[in-house]
Amino acid sequence: MTEREFGDAYVRWSSSLRKYVYRIVGSASDVDDIVQEAFLRTLRADLQGDDEEQWRRYLYRVATNLIVDQWRRQKHERGSETMHEPASPPPHYEDEATVAKVFEELKPRERALLWLAYVEGESHEEIAASLGVGRRSVRVMLIRAKRHLRDLLQARGIFAKS
Repeated sequence: MTEREFGDAYVRWSSSLRKYVYRIVGSASDVDDIVQEAFLRTLRADLQGDDEEQWRRYLYRVATNLIVDQWRRQKHERGSETMHEPASPPPHYEDEATVAKVFEELKPRERALLWLAYVEGESHEEIAASLGVGRRSVRVMLIRAKRHLRDLLQARGIFAKS
């Protein structure tokens, strides 16, 4: 990849990658480090071919792996404590900030799955390539992630039980 191609790719994908990383990690202070490292590793990967979509999926996969590595480090540093254990249910009110906080309680992989499927609009095959999982597992993983999000929202009275 030439310097110009890399610059074009950065302009084209950095904004959406930043949004993706932020929604998964929930911390603005970590976003720049993860995005920068993801681009650096993608550049060093020396991928062959001109398939832009392959490059983008690889970039998202690297970013997802960096997020998971960070989550594991934090979990290890905290000991056996879970990373996103809610202290107590918040008061009942529906707004975007409340839903975003509930979204942060999901595991990083669940957030990644939901973001790629419903915000980025990726197909199951694209999600599988981005996350480095089997294509057939994406459907099941998405169902579980949606169920977990629904249960968290219902527990806070944000989403009515059906």
